[in-house]
Amino acid sequence: MAAAAAGLSWRRVSSFTGPVPRSRHGHRAVAIRELLIIFGGGNEGIADELHVYNTVTNQWFLPAVRGDIPPGCAAHGFVCDGTRILVFGGMVEYGRYSNDLYELQASRWLWKKVKPQAPSNGSPPCPRLGHSFSLYGNKCYLFGGLANESEESNNNVPRYLNDFYELELQHGSGVVGWSIPVTKGILPSPRESHTAIVYCRKDVGSPKIYIFGGMCGCRLNDLWELDIETMTWSRPETKGTVPLPRSLHTANVIGNKMYVFGGWVPQSAGGEISAPDGEWKCTGSFSYLNLDTTEWIGLISDCQEDKSNLLPGPRAGHCAVAVGTRLYIWSGRDGYRKAWNNQVCCKDLWYLDTERPLAPSQVQLIRATTNSFQLKWDEVPTVEGYLLQLHADSPVPLVAGIPGTGIPETSVLSSQGGCSLHQSPQSMPSIPYAEMKVDHPSQTNNLIPNNVQVALSSSSKVEGKEKVAAPVNKVTQETMKNHTDATGFKESNAPSLLPVCASSSAQTSANIGELHDLDKQSVNPDASVSSTVSSTQTMVTQQAVKTEPSSTNGAVVKDETSLTTFNSKSEAAETAYVMPSTRVSTGQTNDSHSSRAPQRLPAPVKTRDRRWYDVGIFKNNSAVVSQFYLLPEETLNINSKMEGADVPDYRLLKKQDLFPGTVYRFRVAAINGCGVGPFSKISEFKTCIPGFPGAPSTVKITKSIDCIHLSWEPPASPSGNILEYSAYLAIRSTQLQENPSQLVFMRIYCGLKTSCIVTAAQLSNAHVDYTSRPAIVFRISAKNERGYGPATQVRWLQDMKTSGSK
Repeated sequence: MAAAAAGLSWRRVSSFTGPVPRSRHGHRAVAIRELLIIFGGGNEGIADELHVYNTVTNQWFLPAVRGDIPPGCAAHGFVCDGTRILVFGGMVEYGRYSNDLYELQASRWLWKKVKPQAPSNGSPPCPRLGHSFSLYGNKCYLFGGLANESEESNNNVPRYLNDFYELELQHGSGVVGWSIPVTKGILPSPRESHTAIVYCRKDVGSPKIYIFGGMCGCRLNDLWELDIETMTWSRPETKGTVPLPRSLHTANVIGNKMYVFGGWVPQSAGGEISAPDGEWKCTGSFSYLNLDTTEWIGLISDCQEDKSNLLPGPRAGHCAVAVGTRLYIWSGRDGYRKAWNNQVCCKDLWYLDTERPLAPSQVQLIRATTNSFQLKWDEVPTVEGYLLQLHADSPVPLVAGIPGTGIPETSVLSSQGGCSLHQSPQSMPSIPYAEMKVDHPSQTNNLIPNNVQVALSSSSKVEGKEKVAAPVNKVTQETMKNHTDATGFKESNAPSLLPVCASSSAQTSANIGELHDLDKQSVNPDASVSSTVSSTQTMVTQQAVKTEPSSTNGAVVKDETSLTTFNSKSEAAETAYVMPSTRVSTGQTNDSHSSRAPQRLPAPVKTRDRRWYDVGIFKNNSAVVSQFYLLPEETLNINSKMEGADVPDYRLLKKQDLFPGTVYRFRVAAINGCGVGPFSKISEFKTCIPGFPGAPSTVKITKSIDCIHLSWEPPASPSGNILEYSAYLAIRSTQLQENPSQLVFMRIYCGLKTSCIVTAAQLSNAHVDYTSRPAIVFRISAKNERGYGPATQVRWLQDMKTSGSK
C-alpha cells in the first residue's frame, strides 16, 4: 500500500441543508447527474423513504413519491437507467427476503411494481439479499446473494447463491422478462455482499462484468470476469497487492479504475482468510484496480489510522456513488454492535476527486464594453472553482518591487487542444421567453474571497459552495468583416468582434436540482447560457470572436444575390492548441469595474508573447472582467514553478485596467481537490471602441409551418440612433466544399424593424454547420451614424434526421 494517504484529498461535507436521513447500513445509492438518490437500508428498523442529495447545492430533500411505493428493504439491487431506477429483492424484515421488482421514474417520482416474465428455461430468481444487480445496455445482470431455506422467517437457514440471471428492459419503462444465459467457463463460487461492476475498454469493445470479494461463510478477495458478449467466465491474473478478503464493501468505476472502499475484513494478521467464526473488523482501506492492466494499487492501507479526521473512518454496508470523476461515500456501520438489530452507524458524507478536472469549453463573450467583458463558459461538474487568465496584445507594464510567489503558467505548442467537458443533452428543454436571461455575475457571489488562499496542488482547497449547471455546448468561433453602408463595402473602425449569443430556450422550465421532468433534460435558465439552441423556439445571447484584419474575405451587400464569406478560422482558432506545460499557483481576485479610462502605455509587446495574467479564481462559470493582476518584475523571468508553490497574495499585487479597442485572449481551467486541470482552448475578444452600437440581444426564433420568425432586441448601448439592422444566413456554397472552415453568408434582411421572416425558400439553401451539433447559423448586427457594430450569432439546433445536407 505504497501510495500515501496524504496524496488523497478527501473532503468531508460539513455544511448542508434539508432533512438529513438517519444513519444506516445496507442502503443503496445511484446518481442522476448531480443528484444522489438513496433508498432503503436501516438501523433499528428498515427505512422505506427515498432521500435525495443535491451535490451542487449541498441540500437534502425528500421527494413526494407516489404510485406502487415499495416497502423498505436492505441489501437490495439498485440500478439507474437514465432517469428510471430499478429495485430488486433485498431484506424486507429480519429473515424475510424479497424477489419483487420495482421501477421508479425519477422524472415524476412515480413508483411502479413490475412483473417480468419467467425464464423459458428455468425458475425466476428466488427471494434474496446481498446480491449484485448490474446494468449494461438494456439488460440487468443478477448474480448470487443469500437466500433463506426456511419457510419461517424466524428460523433463518442461510443458503449462498451463485445463480446468474439476465433481465431485459423495455425502452423508457417496463421490463420484458428474466432469462438464464448459457455461460462458459467456471462460475464464481456462491457468495453474498460482493460487488459487481461493468467496464468496457475503449480499444477493445467487449463489455465485461467484474465481481470481487463477498461472503460465503468466510470472506473472499477473488476477482472474476464475465465477457458479456461471449458469456464466458474467467479468473483474470492480477498484479500488485490484492486487497484483504472482504464483504459489504463498495466498488465503483471511474475512468478505467475500479475503486474499492471499506467493508468487513479478517482481524488476523497477514490477510489470511479466516475461519467462519474468526475475528473480523470494519476497514477504511482504499484501493483501485486498473481494469486495463488488472493491477491493484493501494491508496489507504488497512493499518493506517487516521486520528486527524482527514480520511473517512472504517465502515461497512455504506454506499458509494460516482458523480463524474468524484466519489461520494455516505454512512455505513463502523463495526461496533450494541445489539443484533442496533449497529453504530457513521453519519458522515465524504467525497474524493479522483482526477484533475478536464478542460472547460472556450470562454464565451456575453457582453463587451469599452473597458470590460462579461464572460461565461460551460460549467464543469464537481469542481470547486475556475482559474481565468488573459493575455493582452496591448502593452502590459512590469511591476517592480512587489513580492510575489507565483507566476502565470508557461505554454508550449501541443498537438492537442482543450476539450469541452460536457456531453450535450439529447434534447434541449423549453424555457419561457420571459424566463430566459443572461446570468449577470456580481463580484460578491462569484469571486472567491481575498482572505482565502488557494494552493493549486494535490491538497488544494477552494472555500465556498459549488455550483454546477446543466451541460451545454460551446460556440464555434468564426470571423466576420465589419459591415458597410449602402454605398458599398468598406472596413470601418467598429470593434472587430462577433458577440455570438446562444442560449437554449423552451416552452417549460424545471428545477434541475429537484428532477422535475428530468426526462425532458431541463436546464436552469439562471445558471446556464448555452451556445446551442433548440430547433423549436430559441433565445440566445453570447460569445464574440475576432474579425480578420484584411479585406480579403469578400463583400457584404444588401440584396440576397450577393454573398459574403467569412473565414471560420480566426487568429483565436490558430492559437487554440496552446496548452500548459506547468501548473500555476494562484489566489483570488477582487474584480471590479473601473469608470476611468486606463492610460495606454507605449512599450511594445510581441503579438505572440505567451505571458498570461491572472484575472482571478471564480466559484461559478461566469466573470465580469475589467482588470487583471500584474505580477512582480522579478517573477517574470521564472519559466516554471512546482505545483505545490505558494500562492501569490493578490492583495499585494497591482491591477491593470482593460483598454478600449484592444484584443485580449482568454483561457480558463477548472479546479478540484486534485488541483488545476488543463486550460481551455483560447478565445479572443476585443473591447469596444466608443461610438459604435453594441450587438443586438435576446434573439428569439419561432418556427412556423413554412417559415421562421426571427426577432431581437436593440443593443443595450446603441451609442446614438440605430439606422438599420442586417440579418444574415449561412448558406451552402461550393466554397464550403473547397474550404469547409469558411462560412458563406447571404443577407436576408436589412431595415429598421427588430424582426424578420425567413422563408422556406431561404432556409432550403441554408448551410448546416456540423462543428458541434448540427445547426443553422444566423448573424444580426446594428448600424448607427458611425457604422455597423459587432454582430450577434445564433446557432439554431437542427434534428439530425431533418437537418439536410451540409
